[in-house]
Amino acid sequence: MVAYVIRRLFSGLIMLLMVTLVTFVLFFAAGKDPAKQTCGKNCSPQLIEQNRKALGYDKPVINQWTDFVKGTVTGREFPADEELKRKAPETIAKCDAPCLGYSPLASMSVTDEIKQAFPISLSIAVVSFALTLVMGVGFGILAALTRGGIVDKILVGSALLFYSLPTFAIGLLLYQFVALKWGIVPVPEYQSIADGGVGGWLQGLILPALTLALFTAAGYVRMTRAYVLETMSEDYLRTAKAKGLSKGKTLWKHTMRAAITPIMTMAGIDFALLVGGAPITETVFNYDGLGKLAVTSASASPDLPTTVGIVVVLSALVIVANIIVDCLYAVVDPRVKLA
Repeated sequence: MVAYVIRRLFSGLIMLLMVTLVTFVLFFAAGKDPAKQTCGKNCSPQLIEQNRKALGYDKPVINQWTDFVKGTVTGREFPADEELKRKAPETIAKCDAPCLGYSPLASMSVTDEIKQAFPISLSIAVVSFALTLVMGVGFGILAALTRGGIVDKILVGSALLFYSLPTFAIGLLLYQFVALKWGIVPVPEYQSIADGGVGGWLQGLILPALTLALFTAAGYVRMTRAYVLETMSEDYLRTAKAKGLSKGKTLWKHTMRAAITPIMTMAGIDFALLVGGAPITETVFNYDGLGKLAVTSASASPDLPTTVGIVVVLSALVIVANIIVDCLYAVVDPRVKLA
């Protein structure tokens, strides 16, 4: 398994390099001059050219990409001007490895930007993912066991309802009624575990996480129900029941072991996407996470370094999630061999 993981990590690294190269090419193919976005609307031509040289935008795209890749390993300095460094070292911004670039719009390194936003998005994703699995898989199993009954119809109907609602609508409803009108929970405000403890951390995350979970879990309910029903119709399960195996052992030892594989595939990708794929939810609850940062960096004043940095982080999460899921296959299903 170790050799398999190493090979997958190496192929993932190659994929990351290709993703960053494509991002650079597409950004410059859009026709906007990134140097003009570095100093506001009142930039003078002299200042634009100065920033272009300082940030390396005067170089060919491939050279900018290679500088970016080197910076992730060795770190970088902005501007990369040895003469200026000797005359005025206080004007040099140092970005330690892994350096994902420097954002002139935020006047800070992209790595620091992501460090500020990542814990918020990761926290929302972790709580939302846990709620998604508990509700989605749990209610999906219950729906399958009560197929055709009133419980099954209520669960499938509710899943369809939440799946059809956009996340911003769910978020606004929860915010307006659960937090403001009924006061069941306080108005959401993010607190780290260090600042508010586990209780304060969860209290600030419950509504945004529930917003994402209600939408995402709806798909898991329908998918889990379908796979469990399909597995329950297999001949070996009917044989197990005929031999007197209890319903609990039949469900958890045989049915779920076969039905969980496609659910794991979906879950691994969903977790990675939840980390950076919730800009609307973060905007509704005014949380400055990765999703909101990604929208801001790619808006009317495109910020190439921040955009590329976020793409790298999210792509890495998807790749790692895929590797973990593939390794878990071998644990869940003995027939799978990691060669």
